[in-house]
Amino acid sequence: MSAPNIITIDPGHSAELLRQALERQGVAADVHDGYGLALVSVWVGLVVWCDGHYYWWRTGWNAERHRVIYAWHPAIDPVRAARRISMQYQELRNVQPHSAMVADIVGEVGS
Repeated sequence: MSAPNIITIDPGHSAELLRQALERQGVAADVHDGYGLALVSVWVGLVVWCDGHYYWWRTGWNAERHRVIYAWHPAIDPVRAARRISMQYQELRNVQPHSAMVADIVGEVGS
């Protein structure tokens, strides 16, 4: 009897696919990879973790249970995950827009 084949999934690659899908949605993000996890930094308060199998991100706070609420999505579908994350991004942008200093810098770069 032989040992079963183990399928390894690179979290960094999965995170990069998500970053590209977010970019197509008009959302800029950065990927940080290491120690078996990858992070996709999207906005203040919106970081997506990836282990190669799943993406997960914080969506709120349950005051009754004193716990963070997370959403998750299979990493096999970065396009749909990007759509969901971009909706969360838009909500956060409405609540927490750029500071005046950052808005000036972004405005200069975009010009």
